[in-house]
Amino acid sequence: MDHDPHVEVPQGQSPSHRRRPDGGSALSACSGGGGGGGGGGKSQGPGEDKTTSANYSIGTKADSAGPAPEVPGAKKGGTVGVLQRDAFNHLDPGQIYYIDVLTNQLLYNRTLTAYKFDDKGRGKVVGDLATDAGTASDGGKTWTFTLKDGLKFEDGSPITSQDVRWGIERLYASYQSDGPLYIPQWLSGDGNDFRKALPDGPYDGKHLPSSVLDTPNDKTIVFHFRQPHADAPFATAMPNVAPVKAEKDTKQKYDNAPFSSGPYKVGDYKVGKSLTLVRNEHWDPRTDPIRHQYADRFDISFGHQYADSTRRFLADQGSDKTTLSFSNAVAPEMTEKVLNQADTKGRRLLEVQPYVDYISFNTDRLKDVRVRKALAYAIPNGQILQQNGGATAGVIATNFLSPAMDGYRPTDPFDKKAKPAGDPEKAKALLKEAGKLGQEIVYAYANTDVQQKVSVVVTQALERAGFTVQKKEVDSNTWRTAIADVKNKFDIYRTSWGADWPVSSTVVPPLYDGRQIADGAQNYGHLDNARVNADIDRINAIPDVKQAAPEWQKLADRVLTDDVPGVPVFYNRQFSLWGSGLGGVKYHPVYGSVDPTGVFVK
Repeated sequence: MDHDPHVEVPQGQSPSHRRRPDGGSALSACSGGGGGGGGGGKSQGPGEDKTTSANYSIGTKADSAGPAPEVPGAKKGGTVGVLQRDAFNHLDPGQIYYIDVLTNQLLYNRTLTAYKFDDKGRGKVVGDLATDAGTASDGGKTWTFTLKDGLKFEDGSPITSQDVRWGIERLYASYQSDGPLYIPQWLSGDGNDFRKALPDGPYDGKHLPSSVLDTPNDKTIVFHFRQPHADAPFATAMPNVAPVKAEKDTKQKYDNAPFSSGPYKVGDYKVGKSLTLVRNEHWDPRTDPIRHQYADRFDISFGHQYADSTRRFLADQGSDKTTLSFSNAVAPEMTEKVLNQADTKGRRLLEVQPYVDYISFNTDRLKDVRVRKALAYAIPNGQILQQNGGATAGVIATNFLSPAMDGYRPTDPFDKKAKPAGDPEKAKALLKEAGKLGQEIVYAYANTDVQQKVSVVVTQALERAGFTVQKKEVDSNTWRTAIADVKNKFDIYRTSWGADWPVSSTVVPPLYDGRQIADGAQNYGHLDNARVNADIDRINAIPDVKQAAPEWQKLADRVLTDDVPGVPVFYNRQFSLWGSGLGGVKYHPVYGSVDPTGVFVK
């Protein structure tokens, strides 16, 4: 997931999730969700979390059949408004990996598998386009999926296995750099090496050999992975394992007009301003186990800061009564008002997400580990969390892994529980020892309301610790790209990550594998340590996820204490509010956002 998530819970090697960086609070890629209402949490983390491995299972063929169970009281018709802070960076399912666009694509994009949740937030991986969650053979290296009958694109043409193959093969083209890359990497090579297998994607008429990716008929698609992957049904639930009709594939321009396989299709898109999704009349609910088509349309607009959307939801007037946000959180300064206003109780959610907010350190520029350790001690976790909304925004993080991860154990090497405002004395001592007192730090942050406030407390804390700070404000619409540029000119910057599923193989490799350093990739600190890389390979080769889990924790702890490519700040919560005229709003525990698939206008 960002992120994200991303039963036995399977073992994945991520390239990139959900889950990820951005200018606001709940950001990442894929993963999510926990308990309801209050503010407290267990000392080692945010308490009960719906994303723990025990809550995930593989569904049956019956679970995969449509239609989705009816939402009580649901009606057809009407327009759902959606207020979003940031413009969507992609509509192309191949490029999608952030919480807001992950949520949005649920409405127009269908994948081989998907997550189906009960009313307690327990999830099953089921067939979406496929009749079930896949069949393994050859010791888990080969996975076969059969497509359902009656699947259609928005023009009424049938969706075939060749369309799914095209959707996967286009991921090999160089412009496809922002989405999760599990499947192409598992098929063809680690890092960016997979691209050599099909350098231009399918665009020049070439395809992967059938010994790698096979479509023996219109209904069957067969993956031949290089190693066993018990978690293939989770990886095929990512947005980019989706059908793309070859004659509608406009490469980079596909971002503006993706061809729908879901209940809605793009009606009107003004890039950076607004997006309207309208009914896709060729979507057949009998084929879809998770989505509904209650509303006539979704009117999505961008540029709404958290204070703006919160104010409108609180006032609950006019068309705002039938408006929500996929990912805007309640504005931190309005938290108490929302909690104390009686009429918000039935139209808000407060859920734990398995996202972790970090401050990443650019190890290409900050080469002395003592300087990085000084930064880690100096960062004021508690004050940063307070600017993000305090207890409704999250819980202070003490290590790189979320408590939602299988095998998690609480460790706190930088003493963040005891010293949430940072430890300037220890930081200063390390700087003195390194002969670097007064070292200049180029601190980049997004120009959102929240991050501007965060920048003040971070700057003050670093100055107390003996650093000189040069602040660089970055437009939030270009923030994600700016910090993912390997040659960026920044020393420290906020990042965020959520597992693509609750196993740390979807966290440690994408964030700390030196072979994963590339523009748009998620090794934001540019850590390249041969011992870490070798340990990642060793742990990835452990076939039993339960045995691997404590090994991931040990490696993550060692990276934090010995390499220090950043410091964890807080584990995220999502606090959302919406208008009183909407029903069927629920939480998506994988994406950590509002789930729009059953929303209706009352």
